[in-house]
Amino acid sequence: MSSVPISRLSACRRINAYVRTEDDTWDIKTSVGSTALFVAAARALEAQKPDPAAVDPYAEVFCRAVGGEWADLLDGNAPEHPLNTEFGDHFVNFQGVRTNYFDVYFQAAAADGVRQMVLLAAGLDSRGYRLAWREGTVIFELDQPQVLEFKREALAQHGAAPSAERREVAVDLRHDWPTALRDSGFDPAKPSAWIAEGLLIYLPATTQHQLFSGIDALAAPGSHVAVEEAVPLEPDTFQAKKEEERAAGNEDKFFSLVYNEQHAPAHEWFGVRGWRTVPTPLPDQLRALGRPVPEPGSEAGAMIGNISLVSAIKK
Repeated sequence: MSSVPISRLSACRRINAYVRTEDDTWDIKTSVGSTALFVAAARALEAQKPDPAAVDPYAEVFCRAVGGEWADLLDGNAPEHPLNTEFGDHFVNFQGVRTNYFDVYFQAAAADGVRQMVLLAAGLDSRGYRLAWREGTVIFELDQPQVLEFKREALAQHGAAPSAERREVAVDLRHDWPTALRDSGFDPAKPSAWIAEGLLIYLPATTQHQLFSGIDALAAPGSHVAVEEAVPLEPDTFQAKKEEERAAGNEDKFFSLVYNEQHAPAHEWFGVRGWRTVPTPLPDQLRALGRPVPEPGSEAGAMIGNISLVSAIKK
């Protein structure tokens, strides 16, 4: 999830007091991996609405595969869960409109003739299963091996099959992922479509730069890219939030996972390199889909007001 939430969201993360290191790894229940599960739960709740902004039927599959509080939440048996709060309501709306944004983005790229789709830090993204892809489409999913394994096994046990050719690329995005992607059959001479959804805040600024540079180097003319980004908190505010977590003495350490850094706004970085960019502030996306925008001074407002969704096409 790419955002910079404040105290209530930090109370949602069960990550065993995890501390980031340069070569840390994770599964779906720990560290950065656990955030994908939280987001999947929000998508599952969105799908239960009478007027969902997006429907991901496999989000529920992931939650039930893990069980416990995640299954209870979907059954209405977890009244104390953070997603059952006012903040949680806004967070679910956020995930609904974000999912819709990237779904529409991929549909536009496919209509434009793109057949190589790249999911950076794919997590529990199920688009390789739930979207109707055109013939010849290849989905490249990059993530930690244990995360990819969990998704594959959970969906196989459910009886789900990919709707396009799906290739797992088990690689850490802090390492040489461009080589791993090419070794998996990616052709940089052909147009491609990329997403970085819920990713950038978990990368330091230097790695964000490497990620953008890798996309630009591998993207042929006519390629598409879409990212979610957030303006970092002020350093003093960020440090205060980390201290607040430490003082709480619990296992919920969200702010230990994020770097609170931004290399450059995506629309500017790609724009000066020959991409036609369109930034969309998240509040505008919420309004466009008929969802309420939280007050700026609220917890949810502080999160949502910092986020933008950016898409671009390479000329």
